[in-house]
Order: sequence, then structure tokens, then C-alpha cells
Amino acid sequence: MTQSEAELTPAKIVEELDRYVVGQRDAKRAVAVALRNRWRRQQVEGDLRDEIAPKNIIMIGPTGVGKTEIARRLARLARAPFLKVEASKFTEVGYVGRDVDSIVRDLVEVAVKLVRDEEAAKVRPRAKDAAEERLLDLLLPRGRSFTDRPGERPGEPPALTSGDATREKLRVMLQSGKLDDREVEIELTDDANPLISVLGGQPGVDENALSGLKDMFGALGRKTKRQKLKVPQAWRALTEQEVDKLIDHEAATREAVARAENAGIVFIDEIDKIATNRERHGADVSREGVQRDLLPIVEGSTVTTKYGPVRTDHVLFIAAGAFHMSKPSDLIPEMQGRFPIRVELTPLVAEDFVRILTEPKNALTRQYAALLATDGVVIEWTDDAIKELAKIAADVNRTTHDIGARRLHTVLERLLDDLLYNAPDIGHQTIPITPAYVRERLGALVADEDLTRYIL
Repeated sequence: MTQSEAELTPAKIVEELDRYVVGQRDAKRAVAVALRNRWRRQQVEGDLRDEIAPKNIIMIGPTGVGKTEIARRLARLARAPFLKVEASKFTEVGYVGRDVDSIVRDLVEVAVKLVRDEEAAKVRPRAKDAAEERLLDLLLPRGRSFTDRPGERPGEPPALTSGDATREKLRVMLQSGKLDDREVEIELTDDANPLISVLGGQPGVDENALSGLKDMFGALGRKTKRQKLKVPQAWRALTEQEVDKLIDHEAATREAVARAENAGIVFIDEIDKIATNRERHGADVSREGVQRDLLPIVEGSTVTTKYGPVRTDHVLFIAAGAFHMSKPSDLIPEMQGRFPIRVELTPLVAEDFVRILTEPKNALTRQYAALLATDGVVIEWTDDAIKELAKIAADVNRTTHDIGARRLHTVLERLLDDLLYNAPDIGHQTIPITPAYVRERLGALVADEDLTRYIL
């Protein structure tokens, strides 16, 4: 474990989550403790370490209150493999559709990409230098002037020749961008396969099976094709080729599997959709079957992947659902037992919307201001305008379907619709967003409840 991970106390984790998600203190505390317990487990010595299993969490709350965002930000904070799946997309064994084992296979793929990206970042400076030399070879092929010449004493640096001087001048021009308009011809790997492309577009075809086929075809020998590219594009392509050569892929794969097993986080959304209401029949039989298929993975089992067997004993599962039509007790008892920590997320009100529009680093008000600034239009949000926006969003949620913070997207898009359309034509301007501006554009829509059903 790194020092930074040791410093991630539950309080600091909650503080970091507060920068992106408003409120929901109980949910943040629960995931913070779960993440800290992972670090604590790694410090335990002996056989007891393997016996300490993660305490899975189930989040209960309406849509748009921050369930997914909390889990996603937690994984990013921990640099852990993170996978979001929807329970309703899986089917019981024997039915056409995705099987639950694909969750583990997908998680490992995420881990492999995460580790390879980290390794690539470490070797990229060296790879860029090697790619530069290859690019210079294409622009100015090495000649006899680059070999040892007769008469030179052993250990002495070779004298600089006109060829060396030309190459160094070319290097300076390359680094300064003066050769960006030149074209060079390089060899690129051609991964396209017509059979795989056709199969990939068919419904019901398992992507993991296709991935195995791609690997098999790759093992038979990859084709290369020569292509002319401008110097900047060629430099990037050659750099990636050099990165691929420098990475120890076997070690990276072993690290990825270990990280998926010990640090992986799976977020199972819409788990309420597979809860079985005892008073209903028919399709519920299949829903209960999906639960029973999920159970071994959540309990801890070994799943075969193309990278080898992967254990799920220490993967953290976070389930979430609105539970409008069902309740957590409608899940089968074994599934309930595997999610011992339950947290309820509260619906959002106007005060929460004000904080969501102003506090987070990625607040929507900042996003739209940045977008319009690219066209030279500066918008200035007044505090009263934000309060008016928040009130309108809360009123629409109350009178129609409550979709939480997602309502802010529709309200803001409608509010700024004219500006977003006309910004390129109106030139550099500063436009204050006032309560009157908000009411003028949204007042009539909110007043007519029938209209809000279609427009907001």
C-alpha cells in the first residue's frame, strides 16, 4: 500500500466525496469505512487476512440522489477497478442474454486497462524518445556517417559529421513543430477482422466470446499495413508502439488480476428490479433466478476469465435501487444476508439543489459557463437566480416524476436554450442570469403541469 492510501482516513474520504456529491452523509460514511477496511485488511498478517471479507452495501433511495456518483468517485479516489452494471440486464441461466459471470470478466478487463494505462504513463517518456529516433530515421535515413569510422580510438566519441549535424537540426525542427506538415509512411497493425465485425453487430452474441476470438486470431499473426500520416499523428502512433514494447504485459496482467480480486468495486444498479414480490407471479420466477445466479459471485467464488481464474471473495459489491414497487426484504434471504450494510439516501429538496448548482467542482453552472465562454459569451449567475432555478426544479419534481438532481439538466438546458443556439452569432457579451431571466424563460412551462410532462 502506498503512503497516500494509508492517509485516506474515513474523514478524508468523506471530505473528498463532499466535493462532488451534496448531502447523503450516511452513504458517504458507509463507503468510506468500507474503503478504509480494505486498507486495514492489507495490514493484517497471517491467515486471518484471507478470512476478512468486505461488508457489502445496499443503497436505498430514489433516482438522481447520488448513489452511482458516490460509488464512482470512491473507486476513482482509491484508483480501484470499478464496474457499474444494471441487474435488470442479466438473465437466469438457460435464458438468452448476459450471464452474471460476465460481471467478473468485465471487471478484470477494467483492471487490465487501468494497470496498463498506469504502466504506459511510466514508460511514455522513454517511448516518446524512441519514437522520435524512429521518426528521424524515416525523415533522414541513417547512412554510413552514423557507423564507427576507421581511425577512431576505442572509447572516443565519434566526430560529428555533416550527417549527424543534419539529423540534430532536423530534431530541433521536429521538436519545434516545423515539420508538422510533412508526411511519413509507417507500418500500423491492422486489427480489423470482417468476421468479428459482423458477429459483433448481432444481438445475443457474447462480447467475451468475441474477445477470445480476437485473441485467437491475433495469436495466428497480426497483419500490418503501411499508411501515410502527418508527422504529429505518426509520432503519436510510433510512441504507442514503443509503449507497447516497453510494458511487461505478463506482469501487468498479474497485477490487474490481483487488483480486481483485492480492490475491485462492482456497483449493481436497479437491484430492486429483480426483487421478487410475493404477491406477484410470472416473470418474478426469472427475477429470483437472477438473484440465485448472482449469489455465488457476491458470496465469493472463482470465475474463469481469459486472464486466468479470478476470485470474488474480496470484491466489494455496492447494490442500489429505488425500491418504489418492492422493498429490500423482497430479495431472497441469502441475498439480503450478503448486503449487511444498508443506507437510505434522502430525496433532494430546493436547498440541496442550490448546493448542487454552486458547491461541487463540476457544478452544472460552471459547466455551462465554460461551454458558452468558448464562443465569447460570459454568463454571470446571481445567487437569487440559482435559488429560483432550484425552486423550479424542486417544484417540477414534486408535481411530476421525481428524478432528483437529473432535473437540473433539463431545467438548465431549457433556460439556456436560446443562448446555446445564438452564442456564435451574438459576439462577445456578458449576460447576467437574474431571477427575472429565469422566470421569463421557465415560468410559463412550470405553471402548466401538462407541459412539464413533455418539456421538463
